[in-house]
Amino acid sequence: MPHTASAWKRLRKTEKRRLQNKAAYKKVKVARKAVATALAGADTAAVAKTVSETQAVLDRAADKGYIHKNKAARIKSRLAKKVKAAAAKPAAK
Repeated sequence: MPHTASAWKRLRKTEKRRLQNKAAYKKVKVARKAVATALAGADTAAVAKTVSETQAVLDRAADKGYIHKNKAARIKSRLAKKVKAAAAKPAAK
């Protein structure tokens, strides 16, 4: 345990940041899972809406520094590829 006042403050700040980071990572994870479940369904409107919301969550997380901007871009790119593949799949049948 900390002994000095500054060490106690550092402990409080670290805990607060840890909880904020955890919440931000959880939002990203939940949004990505929502896209996966939407892709499993057949409703294209729901997929488009979910992807749009997920991209907004990723952009917000990147802007605030919770994840790197390139990581957000990479995830968005992979989501777009999955959506495009899912849209092309029924047309091929």
